Amino acid sequence: MTERSEIAVIGAGVIGLAVAERLLAEGREVTLVDPGEPGAGASYGNAGTIADYAVMPVGSPDVLRNLPSLLFDKMSPLSIRRAAIASLMPWLMRFAAQSLPGPTARNAAAIARLLADACPSWLDLADRIGGDGIMQKRGCLYVYETKAAFRAAEADMAFRRTLGITVDLVGPAVLRQMEPGLPEVEGGAAFFPKAVFLNDPGAMMRLLAAHVGSGARVIRARAERLERRVDGIVVSGPGFALHARKVVLAAGAHSRALAAQAGDRVPLDTERGYHVEWDMEAPRLMRPACPTARGFYLCPMQGRLRVAGTVELGGLRAPPSPHRIAKLVEGARAIFPDLPEPSREWMGFRPSVPDSVPVIGPSSRGDDVIHAYGHGHIGLTLAPITARIVADLVAGRAPELDLSSYLPTRF
Repeated sequence: MTERSEIAVIGAGVIGLAVAERLLAEGREVTLVDPGEPGAGASYGNAGTIADYAVMPVGSPDVLRNLPSLLFDKMSPLSIRRAAIASLMPWLMRFAAQSLPGPTARNAAAIARLLADACPSWLDLADRIGGDGIMQKRGCLYVYETKAAFRAAEADMAFRRTLGITVDLVGPAVLRQMEPGLPEVEGGAAFFPKAVFLNDPGAMMRLLAAHVGSGARVIRARAERLERRVDGIVVSGPGFALHARKVVLAAGAHSRALAAQAGDRVPLDTERGYHVEWDMEAPRLMRPACPTARGFYLCPMQGRLRVAGTVELGGLRAPPSPHRIAKLVEGARAIFPDLPEPSREWMGFRPSVPDSVPVIGPSSRGDDVIHAYGHGHIGLTLAPITARIVADLVAGRAPELDLSSYLPTRF
């Protein structure tokens, strides 16, 4: 039997949940479809930072210059599983093209437009769902261990300021005052004072899922097919069929096949992200800090220290790479040598497109399908803003931003 709903949201990660929350607030009838626990996966396993400063795409001229050594060194912050090289080659060619100076600047500007209201939007969402106590207004740090790295960061930060980012460069003495638990460095840090962070992303996801679950229907199943009909779209998979007036495709790294069925060929692939955690009463620092040379974040979570990050291109099917976990543990112990064995470890999937710009907007074949995925490292950050845009599209309102940079047709 085919059930019916006004709006079907495929994917119950942070993007899908935020979209559902916004649509419910506007009086829409919403059904969420996801085979997993709402708010799990990368929505839980991230660095917890509402990174309004994260305007730079993964691809850049610096990355392009070092791409061969980065990709084929399995211990680098950006690497590729060798078994996936052949299947990833078309994506990598697009990534290389988007890493040239002109595309990098355009992509950074597009990301910055989305990020402009990120922190206030999250504070508003947290207030609506009772998550105020999880939000920490302490900013975020990029830490530079050497004087040369600190000097090199000046141009990067100057460019970010042109895109509206507030950032202060602080020397070793100020950094020591801000984070006395970190080891001393010769360089300094970039401090992003407006950034906020979640000291328990999992708890926030549970609050958001419970809030949405009180108003939306949730179908725990995998959506595998989209079929357009005269009076709507049928979403179906093993054990279910759902007829909806509109479909919001927010399945993260699992969105590509459904996007193709909607008529849009999107070069979406998967970044495999990792974290390790150590349980402790006081997690040794006050705010998230990224030792930039090491490619991960030190995240002070409630009752634990989380070390999260690195980029591994490798698809959805392969098991976790033990050397990526080992690299995080090694890096964490370079900063805190007395850390014992980790309390737990995790791997999850980020949806990645070659230009690092999220895919948001209607299908090329009609506004009955709305795309909302491809956020890469900033899915948590951009969830409330993406939700507002989707709600505008569902209602037939002009979105708050010109969507030309984000449409699935840009590829």
